[in-house]
Amino acid sequence: MKQFVSSVAIAAALALSAGAALAAANVGQPAPDFKVMDTAGKTVSLADFKGKHVVLEWVNPGCPFVVKHYGSSNMQGTQAEATGKGVVWLAVSSTAPDQGEYKKPADLAAWMKSQNAAATATLMDDDGTVGKAYGARTTPHMYIVNPSGTLVYAGAIDSIRSANPADIPKATNYVKQALAETLAGKPVTTASTQPYGCAVKFSKGG
Repeated sequence: MKQFVSSVAIAAALALSAGAALAAANVGQPAPDFKVMDTAGKTVSLADFKGKHVVLEWVNPGCPFVVKHYGSSNMQGTQAEATGKGVVWLAVSSTAPDQGEYKKPADLAAWMKSQNAAATATLMDDDGTVGKAYGARTTPHMYIVNPSGTLVYAGAIDSIRSANPADIPKATNYVKQALAETLAGKPVTTASTQPYGCAVKFSKGG
């Protein structure tokens, strides 16, 4: 286990290094709008949800950090708590079709269903347009948009940067914390954190 955690920690460091060149959407500024197909073939845009809180979650089932949060049901629990309060939760796959970890829409939808995910929709950002607009570096990488369309949180799901599920109970869930504050009409106290996870698998061709 130590060797595994060490190897994925190195992968995380590489992910952060690789993602550093991406321009990131800025907390406190309007969140970039987008229009993209979901796994059911429906066109979804951020503008569809104006007036609501929206969470964006970058996902890749082949990433051990994603497995950490789904295998423990931490991600699903966070999703369900959020959507139960009227929050829109959009999982986003920016894994390109030329990457070995790519899942076709039906396969990704089946995986999300098998995990009992509570996301509102799962988006297929095959060309990476949405991921690059937001500066998404890792899976997972989390963003929260408030009802006026302003980005109020960007970063990690929680405070312990590991792939070990045993760390989850000891960690601060930044997404839950930020949602609680913004839903109460308060400023988000921790509005930006360093994401951790596997590098988003954009197209090999750039």
